[in-house]
Amino acid sequence: MAEKKPKFGTPPKIPGWVNYALVPLMNLLAALLISGVVIIIVGDNPIEALQVLVYGAFGYPEAIGYTLYYTTNFIFTGLAVAIAFHCGLFNIGAEGQAAIGGVGVALVCLYFDWMPTWLVIPLAMLAAAIFGAAWAYIPGYLQAKRGSHIVITTIMFNFIAASVMTYLLVEVLIDPNGQSPESRSFIESTWLPFFHSVIDMPRTPLNLSFIYALVLSGGFYFLIWHTRWGYEIRVVGQNETAAGYAGISPAKNIILAMMISGALAGFVGVNEIQGVQHRLILDFTGGYGFVGIAVALMGRNHPIGIFLAALLFGALYQGGSELAFEMKNINKEMVIVIQGLIILFSGALEHMFRPKIEAAYRRIAFPKPAEAR
Repeated sequence: MAEKKPKFGTPPKIPGWVNYALVPLMNLLAALLISGVVIIIVGDNPIEALQVLVYGAFGYPEAIGYTLYYTTNFIFTGLAVAIAFHCGLFNIGAEGQAAIGGVGVALVCLYFDWMPTWLVIPLAMLAAAIFGAAWAYIPGYLQAKRGSHIVITTIMFNFIAASVMTYLLVEVLIDPNGQSPESRSFIESTWLPFFHSVIDMPRTPLNLSFIYALVLSGGFYFLIWHTRWGYEIRVVGQNETAAGYAGISPAKNIILAMMISGALAGFVGVNEIQGVQHRLILDFTGGYGFVGIAVALMGRNHPIGIFLAALLFGALYQGGSELAFEMKNINKEMVIVIQGLIILFSGALEHMFRPKIEAAYRRIAFPKPAEAR
């Protein structure tokens, strides 16, 4: 079927693949181009660096396992930030919500380890979601009922969460037989199964929570686009005043979106604490909550885009480690610069190429008649 021409005087509609695929791709290419210039300046070959990075992320089974392990955390935090975006909220508190979610996981694994594995695992998942949702509820309530800006309150709650973690691991949950600020190790029956214990692959941190991430991505899509709750969240995000006139409560949906966001971020604790570390430690979140902002932006707040963006950042984390090891002039800080450039172009400069790309598409897809030129 031939593409329908727009009526005269009405701007042609830009198809979804331009905004959801082409614009992020151009942002990524721009970031890689600038990264290549930086690598040349420090005295290395950018083509060789790219080859090392890709091989380090996907070149052998162990690398793939580590890449998917990092990807899992980014899916959780990307989804957490995305659902807040759909409600018109900028949740910068996924880092703190993930930390408190990890506390919930640890409490289950420490004090309910007498239960069978099949019961501990879902109980820890539930605790991660409840603790993360509870930590996000307070900023959501303050935004909805008191007008406190969500960006300010979520940033503050990141610092509060860090202080709570320090107190708990120094005064309450610290291993009595150790000196480090960490809990005792969980018994093995509370651990999440590793992939390498189920299928034939090298030993990596990849565990069952990767499946959780995929299931939650599907649930996210169904909630946002196929339920009344998701519709109300999107309406509030588009226009609170119109939502009120339609009988939709902005306050209720702001709190709901923030609680779901916190619950999703809390699953980082499932992957890290129950799946890998097997004890509660400080700073296990490792900045995943902040990178989740770039993942959501780059993925256009859609679960498929978020998965692809999370996979990209997972590859950068794993391939970047290989890059810092193999290239003589590239260290860990240089890898962080590359990651930062991608975050910069995907976030702060996200709309830099959009007007030109959309204008180019209109010129190609809808050329003006000769008499109108």
